[in-house]
Amino acid sequence: MNQIRWGVLSTAKIAREKVISAMQAGSYCSVDAIASRNHEQAKETAALLGIPKAYESYEALLSDADIDAVYIPLPNHLHVQWAIKALEADKHVLCEKPIGLSSAEAIQLQQAAQQRPHLKIMEAFMYRFHPQWKKTKKMIQDGSIGELKTIQSFFSYYNVDANNIRNKKEAGGGGMMDIGCYCVSLSRFLFDEEPITVFADVEFDPVLQTDRMASGILHFNKGTATFSCSTQLMPYQRVNILGTTGRIDIEIPFNAPALAATSIWLSTKSGLEEIIFDAVDQYTLQCDLFSKAILDGTTVPADLNDAVNNMKVIEAVFKSSAEKKLISI
Repeated sequence: MNQIRWGVLSTAKIAREKVISAMQAGSYCSVDAIASRNHEQAKETAALLGIPKAYESYEALLSDADIDAVYIPLPNHLHVQWAIKALEADKHVLCEKPIGLSSAEAIQLQQAAQQRPHLKIMEAFMYRFHPQWKKTKKMIQDGSIGELKTIQSFFSYYNVDANNIRNKKEAGGGGMMDIGCYCVSLSRFLFDEEPITVFADVEFDPVLQTDRMASGILHFNKGTATFSCSTQLMPYQRVNILGTTGRIDIEIPFNAPALAATSIWLSTKSGLEEIIFDAVDQYTLQCDLFSKAILDGTTVPADLNDAVNNMKVIEAVFKSSAEKKLISI
């Protein structure tokens, strides 16, 4: 077998518009089935995207013996529940971020996965697979900016639609779960360690009850990371990484376009260097690497420890804001 046969649980927008076509473009992936509680929607999506099978329920797809792995783009509050069901059905799992609604949920999933060590499971932080991030991490490791001391990240969009899943509190909506998780993840990824303390301020929408703006300071042994994220500000994203002798500026850190080149800039005493990356689909890279790990029997790029630890920091952000004090992790 040289390709993993994938099933998709849900016809979510990110699956329809981003991930499924990216998987279909991969060398090691085929998308063989999709499921929705609305069977007509499943059939329409399958016909539109050239997927052979359309199921009327998630359970029906999981019972298909010809499916090796499932991609889960369900609302946040359903991630752990259906990831565990997929594991119980002997399927590998790629689950959208955040892995769950809490670190306790993430640990529950981790424990279920540990009972099935032959199965692969990973949280889908696609940004890490883009060449711009691999190059950034290597430059930091090689000392291109000296000693890494601080990271500044910003991620925002504007959405006040009460019917949008991102604005539904009961479904795990809000800025930290949707986009702030990237700011936390990248900081841990680049420092290659966990933060010691967190201090944060979170603002909630008085009607929607979801967090609409959050800012935080993460303190690591090696330095600090500051971030702001918002669901009700002008759309913008940027990451600045500063060391003792240089700086890296990432122009489109998270939603890097699949059909356009991207740039990062390295600034040192020698001057400013633009580093350009050819167009690439980071979702394709993510799914291919995960599929290759299944085929080769190797470890996935990021295990569930990473997902659990990311959730612990997000929880500390909310706790710090609520209690108005520094929180130790």
